[in-house]
Amino acid sequence: MKRWRTKANVSREQLAEAANYSPDTIKSMEQGVRMPTPRVLDVADELCRAEGLLSAAKDYLSREKFPARAQEFMEREREAISLGWYEVALVPGLLQTEGYARALIENRHPPLEQDTVEERIAARMERQAIFTGRKPPVSLSFTLYEAVLRNPMVDATQLSRLLEASMLRNVVLQVLPFERVISDAIMGPMMLLESRDHERFAFTEGPFASELSADPGVVSRVSERLSMIRAQALSPAESACFIEGMVDRRE
Repeated sequence: MKRWRTKANVSREQLAEAANYSPDTIKSMEQGVRMPTPRVLDVADELCRAEGLLSAAKDYLSREKFPARAQEFMEREREAISLGWYEVALVPGLLQTEGYARALIENRHPPLEQDTVEERIAARMERQAIFTGRKPPVSLSFTLYEAVLRNPMVDATQLSRLLEASMLRNVVLQVLPFERVISDAIMGPMMLLESRDHERFAFTEGPFASELSADPGVVSRVSERLSMIRAQALSPAESACFIEGMVDRRE
């Protein structure tokens, strides 16, 4: 857009006035800081005599469905043949009900735009096709620290969703009770996935940074920690009984 504007000898201020935006906003769009709007592209196309070439870019303005720090992991998840997931505070995205996901996403700070909220909720629900939408089925293992289930946002509907998922043939779900906690279990969430090419990736997530790594040393450490946590957790049958008891108390 800047190249066309410069070629046509149109100032940033002129484009801003014609499109009803501030010059600073136009500058941030030209620098890739903000996504251009369809209106800006149409106005710039006409003002800069781009003969439809700028307006044609409107087809590429779809927002990313996931935060930038999670996009690479989501790409790997779509191709995974197995996924192991440990969570210390939140229900894993693949197991969330729409209500739980909405409560999390709508209450982010700083707040997200409503369009972004709806897109991210829809994207999170779409990811759950991993349970039954692939052939052969993806092998899925989830281990949840008890604190995940004790969170006030986890209602009977969310607990029932966990039970439904645990009954699928390709899903193993375990609960790590408070009394069985080990130090590795409170270091944060971690995931281990395997691609169709049998390449393994470790994903660790924090509030401000996340890391996806194929480094054998990192993958080995995450794999060992997951194994230790699973060994301390309740068996799948015991975990189902544990969650069923919580459902009865919530209803």
